[in-house]
Amino acid sequence: MLPRVAGAAGLLLLLLSPAGHAQPAGPVASLERWRAEHEAALRSDDGWLTVVGLAWLKDGENRAGSAAGMEVQLPSGAPPRLGTFRLAAGVVTFEPAPGVDAATNGARGTGGVIRPDVDRVVTGTLTLLVIKRGDRVGVRIKDRESAARRAFGGEVWYPGSSAWRVTARFERYDPPKAIPILNVIGQIEPQPSPGALVFTLAGREYRLDPIAQGRQLFIIFKDLTSGDTTYPSGRFLYASLPLNGQVELDFNKAENPPCAFTEFATCPLPPKQNQLPVRIEAGAKYVPHKRP
Repeated sequence: MLPRVAGAAGLLLLLLSPAGHAQPAGPVASLERWRAEHEAALRSDDGWLTVVGLAWLKDGENRAGSAAGMEVQLPSGAPPRLGTFRLAAGVVTFEPAPGVDAATNGARGTGGVIRPDVDRVVTGTLTLLVIKRGDRVGVRIKDRESAARRAFGGEVWYPGSSAWRVTARFERYDPPKAIPILNVIGQIEPQPSPGALVFTLAGREYRLDPIAQGRQLFIIFKDLTSGDTTYPSGRFLYASLPLNGQVELDFNKAENPPCAFTEFATCPLPPKQNQLPVRIEAGAKYVPHKRP
């Protein structure tokens, strides 16, 4: 998600350590490549810049369309009545309205069970998918021609620096610790943390509790730049699983949460222990982007 580190000055910052010693070109190319891929994902047909709506479903029938009064309100230009989502015992089904131009998983004029984060209903430039957040079920609306996607000029980043690549000591929790994570819609869900990440910056030791997420660690953190030069509620960072009791943390890859790009995301917030009393002047800055 970004304009890359540009020009000779940016390249020099990446190539030189704080002591001024030349570093291998590998990390420079790797960071540039990561940032380019990150922005490409943001700009993609399925990226966060396309999200234009979120409707929480009630039990029973939920009409979808652009006409007034629809439970799932679609943008103007969509069919006035696209169809009906039904929620029963936590299961969502979709029935298209007669004659509408809509496809469920590529099959036009069909409906059926809509599995969360898997099945998709497409009409024109819109894609509708079901999400589950705790006991709430909703329909997220994406528009590949959204105003935010068209207007997006790229992310703004701190210059890359080897000073923000640190090796953390992994202190395993046995058993893994359940961490309560609050999200922006007010829900609290426990998430498993396999252990603490202990690292040093400018001679001071800090700790972060990551969340186990498949074959990687997911870190939700906040620091003293939050609300100043970076996103107010904090940022995300991903890291590889521990190797020989160590984890590399590259804060140059700290990224903005989806809520920085759409008001219809349900972002998790940093737990108290991940709110660091230090300025992490690395990774993504925050510049409010145009929204639909």
